[in-house]
Amino acid sequence: MFGAWIRLATDTTLLTLEAQSVIGMRLAQIAAGQGTPAEAQLMVTEKMLAFMEAATTVAAGRSAHKVVKSYRRRVQANARRLRLA
Repeated sequence: MFGAWIRLATDTTLLTLEAQSVIGMRLAQIAAGQGTPAEAQLMVTEKMLAFMEAATTVAAGRSAHKVVKSYRRRVQANARRLRLA
């Protein structure tokens, strides 16, 4: 059980760092005049959909670790997309 908590804490910490990186990239694009209204809309939409998915996952009795892993996949995909932009 302790191992599961450590794994969750590690993944949550990595999620935090990765999310801050994506936020930084988005803000840098906006500051440079490269941000688009579509990107801003995507940010809001992604967060609403992620929240609904997380709530559904937890309501179905699945673990918080599953939610964190799902968030990390999405954040990492955003980071890849923004690096290529």
